[in-house]
Amino acid sequence: MGKKRKNDGDAPSSSCSQKPSTSDDYSVSFVKSEEDDVATTIRDKTASLKSNATHFSAASAAKGGMLCCRSLFSRRRILHSRTVRVGYGPVGHDANVTFSPNTVCNQKYNIFSFVPIVLFQQFKFFLNLYFLLMACSQFIPAIQIGAPITYWGPLGFVLTITLIREAFDDFVRYLRDRDLNSEKYEKLTRDGTRVEVRSADIEVGDVIIMHKDRRVPADVVLLRTTDKSGACFIRTDQLDGETDWKLRIPVPYTQHLPNEADIMELNCEVYAEKPQKDIHAFVGTLKITVDDSVQDGSLNVENVLWANTVVASGTAVGIVVYTGRETRSVMNTTLPESKVGLLDLEVNNLTKLLFIFVLMLSSVMVVMKGLDNLWYRYLMRFILLFSYIIPISLRVNLDMAKLFYSWQIGRDKHIPDTVIRSSTIPEELGRISFLLSDKTGTLTKNEMHFKKIHLGTVAFSSDAFEEVAQHVKSGYAGRMAKHSFAAKLQNAVEAIALCHNVTPIFENGETSYQAASPDEARIFFLKFDF
Repeated sequence: MGKKRKNDGDAPSSSCSQKPSTSDDYSVSFVKSEEDDVATTIRDKTASLKSNATHFSAASAAKGGMLCCRSLFSRRRILHSRTVRVGYGPVGHDANVTFSPNTVCNQKYNIFSFVPIVLFQQFKFFLNLYFLLMACSQFIPAIQIGAPITYWGPLGFVLTITLIREAFDDFVRYLRDRDLNSEKYEKLTRDGTRVEVRSADIEVGDVIIMHKDRRVPADVVLLRTTDKSGACFIRTDQLDGETDWKLRIPVPYTQHLPNEADIMELNCEVYAEKPQKDIHAFVGTLKITVDDSVQDGSLNVENVLWANTVVASGTAVGIVVYTGRETRSVMNTTLPESKVGLLDLEVNNLTKLLFIFVLMLSSVMVVMKGLDNLWYRYLMRFILLFSYIIPISLRVNLDMAKLFYSWQIGRDKHIPDTVIRSSTIPEELGRISFLLSDKTGTLTKNEMHFKKIHLGTVAFSSDAFEEVAQHVKSGYAGRMAKHSFAAKLQNAVEAIALCHNVTPIFENGETSYQAASPDEARIFFLKFDF
């Protein structure tokens, strides 16, 4: 299989290109590496908790509560490299490893954490905490001024509306996840036949077929494309935000096979490094054994299709190396958090000011009544009597209005196919003053027009391309001096026609050209103008 690896995941790049051994020595070193990783993780977490103990806040407590609830029902997964064989899945030590399931889960809550987390998120705001304290005070007979239901009823209604809204948003996220997990893909079996498989059922080592305009369900090593040149373009806007197509290249040996079914007959093993976050790097090797000869080749990021990218040209065939939480896209995402709008923060601060006013007004009333041994009891009663200065209906109206705004946005005919991903902050759209874009092409059409070409001391604009064409034709028509201007012009045009990364795509009897950037494509089409 190759040289033995002492530390899986921390090996230098030179040793990463070798496949891990299946011997007992490797198993011992692998376990030791996992124990070292766990010990290091525990030390780092302990130091982090000690250093951040004095900076604990309500926001960090909420996030910590979500992490705590998740850790109660899930184990920490130790990431490591893997070796998979085409048609057989993980081999060697990896054959006994349970890899992450290929399920998409963007939900914020589960059945156990839903109520505690939502209530904590609500009562960390002073407005809700104020009404909770007012309602709890009615259980004290000395300061009770009415039926407790008059305080608990409105508060319970507000919390019910909030719970329904959060449950609805999380249910919508569940439906989106279910649609992604239920997408059908074609999988090659050992005998070369195609079977349909759900995205959630894809496992490490599966050889899957991805057609044009389909989402890549997992991180795969590209083995073959339908394009004769072997080029495969993908769209990565859902991964890195870039709209330019990226070129991916399959393994040369498998690309030249007559059909994809022949891949399953190969004795082929793929080694992939430990999962990491970097989407611009990948280290792996591919080993193909034919008769008594062994062909080894290195793999890099140009041979890999990351999950949640989209196949933009042709049909791609690849072997799955990472699934689920071990894919690059999931490892670069953060835990979903409850978003709080600026309006909610302003209302919360206004509530604090009104409470100070109520406290001052109650103190004045106690002084006017006369101070005695039970002055604190009368102070609490006056606070309860004046508590309606802060209307609980304000929170109800805000929540109902947000739900109505979200519903209206979703059915607006002027912006069809709009998806509301967070119904807690729709009013923030009305407070936008500036819209910033990172680059040309995000909000505008990225159309390139060639204006001028400069050769030595002479410049040709788009209006003078006929003159350039005449020089090129005269250069090919007869012999010319090596250092003449016509020769230099001919060399420049040849460089434009040959030095590029534009790939022709043949589909349905039509030919189209794809490039990694629009400026490169425009320079390529310049040769037709000449």
